[in-house]
Amino acid sequence: MFRQPFNWREFERMRRDMNRLFENSPYLPRGRAAHFPAVNVWANEQEGVIVTAELPGVSPDNLDISVTADTLNINGSRSPENLPEEAQYHRRERYCAEFSRSVQLPYSVDTSKVEASAENGTLRIILPRAEAEKPRQITVMASG
Repeated sequence: MFRQPFNWREFERMRRDMNRLFENSPYLPRGRAAHFPAVNVWANEQEGVIVTAELPGVSPDNLDISVTADTLNINGSRSPENLPEEAQYHRRERYCAEFSRSVQLPYSVDTSKVEASAENGTLRIILPRAEAEKPRQITVMASG
């Protein structure tokens, strides 16, 4: 029985074609779709957890932010630019669509004190730590 050798060049060509198909789709976000918006999460004793998210071109009116237990949810949408009727894109790298991002927080927060602000395309959310979650110092009593 004659077996034809596997053609690696054809396989590589097929992989490049598939990548090109997905990269050029106007309906699919480029690269890290699951990671939009990009976020930084850090904490300190004074403020609690601070989350910053890059959201250029997203209006605060198009954002829905919620906190459930120890999870922050950021939902929203970025609308396409209004181009003149005869205009055509030569390059389009910023996708416009609805997005959803959930961030696991290091501890439960006081949802009644959460604050959010947006400036220069960056969303900043301050999530104070819940009183019940704060560490307590325990004094050891000497007996006798």
